[in-house]
Amino acid sequence: MKILLHACCGPCACYPTEKLAADGKAFDILYFNPNIHPYKEFKQRLSTLRQFCEKKQIGLFIDKSYPLEETVRGMVCEPTVRCAYCYRVRMRYAAKFAKENGYDAFSTTLLVSPYQKHALIIKEAEAAAQEFGIPFYYEDFRVGYQRGVDISLEMGLYRQQYCGCVFSERDRYLMPTKVKEEKFTRVSKLITMINN
Repeated sequence: MKILLHACCGPCACYPTEKLAADGKAFDILYFNPNIHPYKEFKQRLSTLRQFCEKKQIGLFIDKSYPLEETVRGMVCEPTVRCAYCYRVRMRYAAKFAKENGYDAFSTTLLVSPYQKHALIIKEAEAAAQEFGIPFYYEDFRVGYQRGVDISLEMGLYRQQYCGCVFSERDRYLMPTKVKEEKFTRVSKLITMINN
């Protein structure tokens, strides 16, 4: 099986690539993340992912398109939660690319983060898989979240402080300290549960 692994950044690629390699899976990485804002951050994450892929000798495909207006409009007009738009656009692109380039399945490093909406990622990926006629390779990579953090720190990779969109950047500054602490506690408990 050869998998196309969509990646949002270098640090999130650390554990999933280690796990896939250990399981004997062949894979390449795809960078397509038009939701990341500002453009300087978009370039920083791409640069870090390139650095990671070069060190690990992993194939990397890059789409540098940056349709800012379209992306922000899509998030604002999304009838459910804005994250659905970001997941949908990236999973559809990954599924289409994988299908057109002879991969057996596609997946995403978004599945490693306990901060992401895991069930929503799966829902959008499965819809993209059905639309383009290619399997979505699911694995709950959250079990290796801390391992991925450790690898990224050992490698000296740039680690971002927010998911990527302009709204998440705003929220990290506007969220009251108490809410941030409660969110951190919930995520820490989730990581502990997953790892046990």
